[in-house]
Amino acid sequence: MLSKYLPRAEFSSYEDFKQNYRVNVPDNFNFGFDIVDGWAEIQDDKPALVWCDDHGNEKQLSFGEISRISNRVANMFSSFGIKKGDRVMMILRRRWEYWICATALHKLGAVLIPGSLQLTTKDIKYRASAAEVRMIVAVNDPFVIEQIEEALPSCPSIIQKVIVAGEREGWIPFENCYEFSDKLKRPTGDAATKNSDPFLIYFTSGTTGMPKMAMHDYTYPLGHIVTAKYWQKVQEGKLHMSVSDSGWAKFGWGKIYGQWICGAVIFAYDMDKFIPAKLLEILEKYKVTTFCAPPTMYRFMLQEDLTKYDLSSIKHACNAGEPLNADVYNKFKQLTGLSLTEGFGQSETSVMIANFEWFEPKPGSMGKPSPLYDIVLIDANGNICADGDEGEIVVRNAKTNKPVGLFLEYCDNPQANSVAFNGGWYNTGDVAWRDSDGYMWFVGRNDDVIKCSGYRIGPFEVESALVEHPAVIECAITAAPDPIRGQVVKATVVLAAGYSPSPELTKELQNYVKHTTAPYKYPRIIEYVDELPKTISGKIKRAQLRKNDNN
Repeated sequence: MLSKYLPRAEFSSYEDFKQNYRVNVPDNFNFGFDIVDGWAEIQDDKPALVWCDDHGNEKQLSFGEISRISNRVANMFSSFGIKKGDRVMMILRRRWEYWICATALHKLGAVLIPGSLQLTTKDIKYRASAAEVRMIVAVNDPFVIEQIEEALPSCPSIIQKVIVAGEREGWIPFENCYEFSDKLKRPTGDAATKNSDPFLIYFTSGTTGMPKMAMHDYTYPLGHIVTAKYWQKVQEGKLHMSVSDSGWAKFGWGKIYGQWICGAVIFAYDMDKFIPAKLLEILEKYKVTTFCAPPTMYRFMLQEDLTKYDLSSIKHACNAGEPLNADVYNKFKQLTGLSLTEGFGQSETSVMIANFEWFEPKPGSMGKPSPLYDIVLIDANGNICADGDEGEIVVRNAKTNKPVGLFLEYCDNPQANSVAFNGGWYNTGDVAWRDSDGYMWFVGRNDDVIKCSGYRIGPFEVESALVEHPAVIECAITAAPDPIRGQVVKATVVLAAGYSPSPELTKELQNYVKHTTAPYKYPRIIEYVDELPKTISGKIKRAQLRKNDNN
C-alpha cells in the first residue's frame, strides 16, 4: 500500500530522509475508499482493529468487515439526509464503532468533528452552533447523553441523533445500520470528494476566545505517514496502541490514519479510567508492538513495579502532548531498554518535530523537523534565530506550498487566520530553541495554553466558567508546575463582597467548574488575592503570576 504513496520508503540517514522524502498525492484521495476499501480488496481478512474494554468485551475486525459495515452506516446516514459537506459531531470515547462511523463519513464526504467524552452542555451548544452540526453520534453514556439532550433545544441545525451501545427514545440505534446494504458506490461528479474539500474539524483551545475550528482537507491522512511509519515505527500486521480518547487530535495522530495506511493493526483499549497497573496488564496480555502515550502516563506507570510485567513485545515507545523530563526517560530506558522518542505537533498539523530512527534521542528534546515541514525559529522581529536563542516555531511558505498534513484554516475566523498565516508562513505560537546538533527543545507557548496530563486547556474557557459563580468577581487562569502532570490549572481569584477564602469555598468553585465546562479543566490550585496584577491598559499580567509560581 505504501508504494502507492511513497516513491521511496527507506532512507539511509536523517539528512537523506529530510531531503528526499516525498508523498504522491493522487487526485481525489479518499481515506475510506482508497485505504480501508483498498486493503480489503488486497486481503479481505487482513486484521485492522483489536478492541477491548474493562468489562470483558472484545472485538476484532478485518479491513473487509470495516469496509462493509462502514458502507451500511454510510447508507444509513444518507437516508437521514447527510451528504457531502455536512458536519457531524461524534462523541464515542474509544468505542469500536468510531472507526466504522469515521470511515463512513469520509466516504460520504461529510465533515467529521471529534468530541471529547467530557464536553458539557455549554461546550456542545458552542460547538454545534459554531460548526452548524447536522448530526451527532454519541455513546450511550449517561453523562454524555444528558449534556447533549440539554443542549439540543439550542442546536436547531441538528437533524438526527445516533446512539451507540444501547437504545434511547428519540435516538436512532447504531445497530439499525445492519438493515442497510453493505454495498456503496464511490460517488462521482459533484458528490465526489476533492483533495481540497473539508475533511475534519478539530476544536482547539486558545486564550483570547472560545476554541477555534481547525479545518483539515482530504489529504490530511497522508501527512500522518511520517507520524506512523517514521516516528511511531508501526509495523504492518502488528498491534499499535496510542492512548487517546477519540475526541482529541492525538486519536487522529495515533489510532487511525497513518497506522492504517501502513497496514498496522490498531489496538484500542476502551478504559473506564486510567489505572496504570491495568494498562500494563493489557500491554502484556495483547503483546502490543508499538506504543505511544503522554508523558504523564509514563510517570504513573513508573510508579508501579515494571519488573512484574512482561513488556518484551514492545519494540518502540514514544510520547507526545507535553515535554518529557529526563528522569522519566532514563528510568523507563533502564527498566525496559527502550528509548522514549518524543514528538511535537498540534491539532493543526501532523507530527512536525520528532526523534527519528537515524539519531539518538536527547532526553527532553523534541528531536528534529519532519521532512514535510520547512521549519525555522524566528524572534519577535521576524528574524531567524541563531542556535541557542529562543524563537517561535514557524513553517515557511505554508500558504504557497502547503505541506500535506497542515490544516487549511480556522473556520469563520479571519482574525485568527491572519495571525496564524502572517506573511504566508504558519506561526505555531509555540516557542523552542535549537542546539548546535539540530535538536529542538520546547520552551512554552506564547498564548498561555496549559498542557496538563496531555490535555490542552485554554484559560479563557476556565475563566468564563469561574466568573459565572457569584463568589468570583475576577480571576486569572495560569499553568502551575506539577511533578506528575507537567502542569496543572491554577486560578488566582478576587472574591466578591461577602465571601471569604475557605477550603469549603475552594471545593465549591472547583465543582462549579467541573459542572460548567469539561471536568478536566477545573483548577487544582486556587489562590485568593485582593487584586490581580495588571498593565496600564487593564490587561492581567499572567506572565507575572506564572513567574511567582516558579519562584
